[in-house]
Amino acid sequence: MSISTTLTLTLTPPAPRLLSLHHSTPFLSPPSLSLTPQTPILLSLSLTHRPLFAPFPTNAAAANTNTEVTSKFSGGGGSGNNNNNNNGGGGGGGGGNEGSDDRNKRSNKEEALMALAEAGRSLESLPTDLKAAVEEGRIPASILLRYFDLEKSSFLSWLMRFGGFKERLLADDLFLAKIAMECGVGVFTKTAAEYERRRENFFNEIEIVVADVMMAIIADFMLVYLPAPTVSLRPPISLNAGRLAKFLHGCPDNAFQLALPGSSFSLLQRIGAIVRNGAKLFAVGTTSSLVGTVVTNAFINARKAVDQSAGDELENVPILSTSVAYGVYMAVSSNLRYQVLAGVVEQRVLEPLLHQHKLLLSALCFAVRTGNTFLGSLLWVDYARLIGIQKAQEIE
Repeated sequence: MSISTTLTLTLTPPAPRLLSLHHSTPFLSPPSLSLTPQTPILLSLSLTHRPLFAPFPTNAAAANTNTEVTSKFSGGGGSGNNNNNNNGGGGGGGGGNEGSDDRNKRSNKEEALMALAEAGRSLESLPTDLKAAVEEGRIPASILLRYFDLEKSSFLSWLMRFGGFKERLLADDLFLAKIAMECGVGVFTKTAAEYERRRENFFNEIEIVVADVMMAIIADFMLVYLPAPTVSLRPPISLNAGRLAKFLHGCPDNAFQLALPGSSFSLLQRIGAIVRNGAKLFAVGTTSSLVGTVVTNAFINARKAVDQSAGDELENVPILSTSVAYGVYMAVSSNLRYQVLAGVVEQRVLEPLLHQHKLLLSALCFAVRTGNTFLGSLLWVDYARLIGIQKAQEIE
């Protein structure tokens, strides 16, 4: 036989008192500490007592003396009359992703401030955009340390005055090396690809080859620059901006780039990055093609003036159709290839594997980008012939 007793106590604290601490310093106003009680505290005490001698013990354990005391405290919940918290102490359930992002941002800010203190730098010594990113917790300490390393070079320090270069250098310390790779091998790979497709017609179509190579020189830089992963330091967009502008503002520069702690990209935002970069590359491709075809036509006209017999063999390159076609090619083929190259192959595969081996990492990036450039040249020749803006000449 057991005896159970339950005791319930409700503790209601007295009315709040105001505690004031006065200082003798005349320039400081006396602080005050207000003690505000929470809702009444409920104390529930349950006692269960089993006697020392049971008249009919069913087992050995039942005969043992055992006294159990169970206590339960609940507070901060409130009664049903509290309009601000009708669900008692339950609330705060949902918003898991937002809570995680907030925690990451707080952690980013604390780590960044510690990195500043260790470097002997103040927050005011940073550029305005970088300072705002630190205060808002948008960048981790690793990005700040990379900025300090890049700042040691006078050339890179000058280059980081331009926001676009700063965002890309902070995301990838090999960004300038990749631009040099792309532009350095561009002329040779484009020429080799043109020869691979044209063979015996290479010199008969030399004007077209020149136009393609010139378009490559102008476009190669933008093909590395635009799809490159970035550390976003852009200020928040104006509240009066349109819905489309706000959406595009939140899209990453590379659809496949890694998101920093405290930030995330939705699938729709990543698709938006492809569309936005495609529009930019269409403009770049169309403009570079205009320059290339105008120069090519100038070469053709000069050759006709010198060699009258070449007048029937040489034809001017159509400017408008070629320019638009190259813009479309850049927006689709080049855009997708370079997004995957920079965001997947380099940032997600090669960089984690070879982070401590920069020389080997640079060599592999060089090889991959060389192959990608050569493939792009082959695809352009096939595409141009498919839509009819270039035709292969027959050898007699």
